[in-house]
Amino acid sequence: PALVELEHVGLNHLTWERAVRVDGVDKLPEMLTEHADRLAREMRLPADLMVSLGAIPSSYLRYYYLFDSVLEEQRRGHTRARDVMEIESRLLELYRDPGLDQKPPLLAERGGAFYSEAAVQLIASLYDGAGDVQVVDTLNGGALPDLPHDAVVELPARIDRDGAHPLPVAPLAPELRGLVQSAKAYEQLAVEAARTGDRAVALRALLANPLVGQWEVALPLLEALLSSNREHLPRFFPQAREA
Repeated sequence: PALVELEHVGLNHLTWERAVRVDGVDKLPEMLTEHADRLAREMRLPADLMVSLGAIPSSYLRYYYLFDSVLEEQRRGHTRARDVMEIESRLLELYRDPGLDQKPPLLAERGGAFYSEAAVQLIASLYDGAGDVQVVDTLNGGALPDLPHDAVVELPARIDRDGAHPLPVAPLAPELRGLVQSAKAYEQLAVEAARTGDRAVALRALLANPLVGQWEVALPLLEALLSSNREHLPRFFPQAREA
């Protein structure tokens, strides 16, 4: 094919592919009909879910669509964060060796493959003003009508020396819009809370979070988060700053 375009929409780690255009023809319906099982294995999501949505969710969407199952997995074993921290600790130890001149096999266990290539491609386009289209996180500016202009979104954008210019996309379907708006509300409230040190706003942020949303969970979770991150959130502890 001369050109393959993805209609990639959403937020960081909360996205869907709504179309896969090959030379201008959307092949997503065909992919969901003929390759749903393969896609399901790769994304670790049910094939019927993708067919029902008419879109391919990011694998991170399993935290929302399979909430109870994922939570049970984590209770039985390690969380993703703990696994990554252990891998990175071992990698940093390897990198202490000045004689290391090959990519450690352990790096493949970290995840995030191709991030380096994507980063270099973005830097190159910003430098030479290529004007090509890449998926980036950037200010919405009205490109996604379901969110405020100043919201950060993840969309295809044209890249030149002036930065990233998101391409306009159609409004989200209700079943996608609700999740995106809830997650963005959480982000906005969390930033406001961290900036002001307002516990009431922080609590509202957790209540808006689609993965929390329960009063009896949000209250103790807030105290645990503040306690664990006390040194990074000084505005919540004015007495400590004065001392």
